[in-house]
This record gives sequence, C-alpha cells and structure tokens, in this order.
Amino acid sequence: MASYATVEDVRQRIARELSEVETAACGTLLEDASVLIDAVALSAGLAAKKAVSCRMVIRALGDGKPTGMPIGAMQGSMSALGYTQSWTVGSGGSTGELYLSKQDKAMLGCGHRIGMGRSPLEPDAAHGADAAPGGWA
Repeated sequence: MASYATVEDVRQRIARELSEVETAACGTLLEDASVLIDAVALSAGLAAKKAVSCRMVIRALGDGKPTGMPIGAMQGSMSALGYTQSWTVGSGGSTGELYLSKQDKAMLGCGHRIGMGRSPLEPDAAHGADAAPGGWA
C-alpha cells in the first residue's frame, strides 16, 4: 500500500534528527498510518491525510530521549531504598502506538461521529426537507 507521506515529510516536521533505526521504521509506520486513516476517512483530502500521517508517526517515534520507563507506559514512579516501582500502561495514545487524536479526526473530517454519522431525526437531504426523519416514509 502506498503511504500518504514520505520519510522526508516526517523529517521536515519533527524537531530533531531521526536515528537509523527510526528512519528504517518510519516507512512502515507511514504505511500503517495510511491504513488507519483509510479505515475512518477514506474520502478525506490528500493534504489532510499527509499531515495526519506525519503527526501519527511523530507521536509514535516520541522525542527520542530515553525515559527509563517501559514502552507503552504513560506514567511511572520509582523509589530508592524501599524498592518500589510502579507503571501505568494505557492502550489508547500510549508511547510507540499509532492512533488518531481528536484534532487528527477533525482534520480528516470524521470527528465526533458515532454510529450513522447523523441523527436519524434529521431530514435526509437526498429525500428533501419535507421527508420523514431519517428518510423513512
């Protein structure tokens, strides 16, 4: 599958140099981002898809600094002589994971939609304003 953005597009947007490992992974992440975008916004514009692809990959790559926390941990704490460690690991929006933020969804034109994408009580434009709600007769 073709990606909506290139590794060079990510390089131009990220505020640091990519390592060799990140550069190698970037192309695959961009392909995965394209699949996720197409799953929710197939008809979105190419410019929006390119920007969102880059945003998703940059979030997945992170800032490149070692955190000392396991991958996927959103929050952590350590103690010293009491030998305490604790980590909060989340699934949505965690480190290293591709996901669409609310702003990404808004850019793609698919934000705030649940179910059918419109209320069944709204008139269906295809059937005219005088049609029964949801287009039902």
